[in-house]
Amino acid sequence: MGKFFTVIDYVIFAVLLAASMGIGLYYALSGGRQRTTQEFLMADRSMGCLPVSLSLIASFQSAVAIIGVPAEIYTHGTQYWFIGCAYILGLFIPAHIFIPVFYRLRVSSAYQYLELRFSKAVRICGTFTFIFQMVIYMGVCVYTPAFALNAVTGFELWGTVLATGLVCTLYTTLGGLKAVIWTDVFQTVVMFAGQLAVIVVGVQKTGGVADVWRKVWEGNRISGLDLNPDPTERHTFWTLGVGGVFLMLSLYGVNQAQVQRYLSSRTEKEAVRSCYMVFPSLQLALALSCVMGLVMFAHMFIVCFPQMVIYFVMDMLHGLPGLPGLFIACLFSAALSTISSAFNSLATVTMEDLIKPQYPAMTEARATLLSKVLAMSYGLLCLAMAYLTHLMGDSVLQVALKIFGMVGGPILGLFCLGMFFPWANSIGALVGLCAGLVVAFWLGIGSILNRSTRPLPLECGTNATIAIQTRFYSLSYMWYSGFNCTTVILIGLIISFLTGR
Repeated sequence: MGKFFTVIDYVIFAVLLAASMGIGLYYALSGGRQRTTQEFLMADRSMGCLPVSLSLIASFQSAVAIIGVPAEIYTHGTQYWFIGCAYILGLFIPAHIFIPVFYRLRVSSAYQYLELRFSKAVRICGTFTFIFQMVIYMGVCVYTPAFALNAVTGFELWGTVLATGLVCTLYTTLGGLKAVIWTDVFQTVVMFAGQLAVIVVGVQKTGGVADVWRKVWEGNRISGLDLNPDPTERHTFWTLGVGGVFLMLSLYGVNQAQVQRYLSSRTEKEAVRSCYMVFPSLQLALALSCVMGLVMFAHMFIVCFPQMVIYFVMDMLHGLPGLPGLFIACLFSAALSTISSAFNSLATVTMEDLIKPQYPAMTEARATLLSKVLAMSYGLLCLAMAYLTHLMGDSVLQVALKIFGMVGGPILGLFCLGMFFPWANSIGALVGLCAGLVVAFWLGIGSILNRSTRPLPLECGTNATIAIQTRFYSLSYMWYSGFNCTTVILIGLIISFLTGR
């Protein structure tokens, strides 16, 4: 690469890690000093709506998105931008349906709802599904920015993974949810600043806004509204605007990391307000990522792999001391905010859903200590997952979203079954969830295998099954959440009717 960091860049990067660490220490030593599980896991239910809303964005605006979205826009044009339409319903429904239910039940874990509505077995299955989903996802999140830093500075790959993982594990373990939310706020600001810096410098170096526009227009990168109803098209208005709603609901409606933030708000009204405040910030984050992709396209015409985003940035910010460091800090902020949410929410569900019901007499001090140990253990597990990601490969954004869709869809289906269908019973819910997961993995793994072994042209008279099968596997990944959610609901309802509602 040859374009290594200057001292200033290293300083900026170090300041990011130190500041995140400092916030963790501050909350470990101030206030109630994280002595109760209520404070450690729920931030004492005392948060205002601004920090909560910024934290909600940071949790899923990961490094995967900051690298993945510009690469997507660069390669396929601005069609992906239409996912912004899904944000409207994707946040309105949680604000008025999911948040009131969870908030009024005063639960700590979203899965407590499943026991109240169905049975203990359903709650435990839901919890395990979530743990599986988050553990896999966090591996991708840590590995992406570490790989970036390695590509740019020749900085030791595993050194970076360890540094990120350990700093994050420490401030999550020391400062609890308050530290997680306030570091998220700080990291969101760094994220926006980093992307903005790249765009401003990029536009300037390309020759101004008019030049950028001319090049992307000539290069056919500005997409119109694609109303093609074919569900196998990767990105159309329907896959993004409708399929995206299900993806948003599985993230902002029922994912424990987000539900926990709503529940940490002072009042239900604040929780709803924070959900509304996510909307403009998410649109801003999407716009920044998309514009960055267009500026990249205008700036250089050859790109073929996601890591190109990093090369582009470093190439462009080269010679401007401090800015490469700011961008790498921006990537790491995104990663830290995502994995700290994961550690905290995983510790919460393990504690509330798996341990407390078994040991109801446990003292508060011991429960808090155990929660901290859990947060720390998940941190270490995350590092192991990063190593696995390293062994895997494939387009990062798609793998992460695939896993999210594969597992998030069935969990969403389970909650919808409970909230919208009063006649669904716990046997239906269990069978529905299992069926949803089976279909999800069949579809997900099938599509990955199907991509690696393209079918040969069919001979005349060959069975049409192969064609249908290939068609099924080429379903756009944006529909996974919706498809799997619907599977759970349909199977759940049929079984409920058969077993006596």
